Amino acid sequence: MHPQLRGTSAASFAESCALVDKVQFLGTHAAYGKGTIRIENCETHMSWLFTVDGLVFKLKKPVRYPFLDFSTVAAREQNCRAEVHLNARLAPGVYLGVVPLRQHADGRFTLGDLPADHAPDCGLIVDWLVKMRRLPPEQMLDYRMARGTLEPGDVDSVANLLARFYRAADASPVEPAIYAGRFAAEQAINREVLMHPRFESDRAQSEHALDRLDHLLQSYRALLLARARDGRVVDGHGDLRPEHVCLLDPPVIIDCLEFNSELRRVDPFDELVYLGLECDIAGAPWVGPRIVERLSAVTGDRPPATLLSLYAAYRALLRARLCLAHLLEPASRVADQWIPKAQRYVRAAVEAMAQL
Repeated sequence: MHPQLRGTSAASFAESCALVDKVQFLGTHAAYGKGTIRIENCETHMSWLFTVDGLVFKLKKPVRYPFLDFSTVAAREQNCRAEVHLNARLAPGVYLGVVPLRQHADGRFTLGDLPADHAPDCGLIVDWLVKMRRLPPEQMLDYRMARGTLEPGDVDSVANLLARFYRAADASPVEPAIYAGRFAAEQAINREVLMHPRFESDRAQSEHALDRLDHLLQSYRALLLARARDGRVVDGHGDLRPEHVCLLDPPVIIDCLEFNSELRRVDPFDELVYLGLECDIAGAPWVGPRIVERLSAVTGDRPPATLLSLYAAYRALLRARLCLAHLLEPASRVADQWIPKAQRYVRAAVEAMAQL
């Protein structure tokens, strides 16, 4: 018996293993074996990423939010496996599998499956990591936009990939009233965060944008109802941003939203407008319209410009909220960046609504 298990369960012991100890071990060469040359780590909102030569290992943080639950080892394993499975749709060959992190009787950690001739102390699985192939940073869409090297042909390749993806995506039927209600529900959360007393100095502009979008969501509700009624909602990517697009030949798109199937139930044009918004913020406003036009040409689906502007305003205020939400957490990384980013998204929402 593992000596630390006396008087407790394996599950309880696994849950008690500290994140800081796991991160410390995964940042060392001992985790990956002989021949490892370089290890880099990066903390994100919900994960730790370890870049090890040509590979990336992702460790999910033991967190719980209203929209996700990574609080147990079992939940993290389930989400790791879902991440590998779902991302095979747009990034075949990039997600290589799921690997266990074990703690042994002597306190040491090991990463990966045990060899056939392993010692009797096989250790306890205390977490799971997603194993990925490392993509070239210089080929990511955000990198190329920042350096002015993005070409129309690159965007067309991404548009073609997404057109094939959406045409093959599983339909995700949703009651029209539920679909339209989702926008109002998210808008209520937007208001709660953007109107928080901590952000008093930006209250006037945010309140104007929130009030305007409330009005427009009601005025154009019929457009949202029609998208759901006509079967336009699919199981999509869920988080389509430039930093998730790699311009290989053919391109791949990573980091789909695996932890909440409801948030992946989207109108493809909502996702494309979101990607276009992010490209616009990054200084490439021509990308979004080009991709939207390509999908329309391939599918024959041409939603009205009014709906696209409504989606853009909604996504911009949602992004503003997510920026500021970082500052409401106990420990915020790179805190100085969030308020200016949120202000830029609020302005983008106002600009989108001016088109309505």
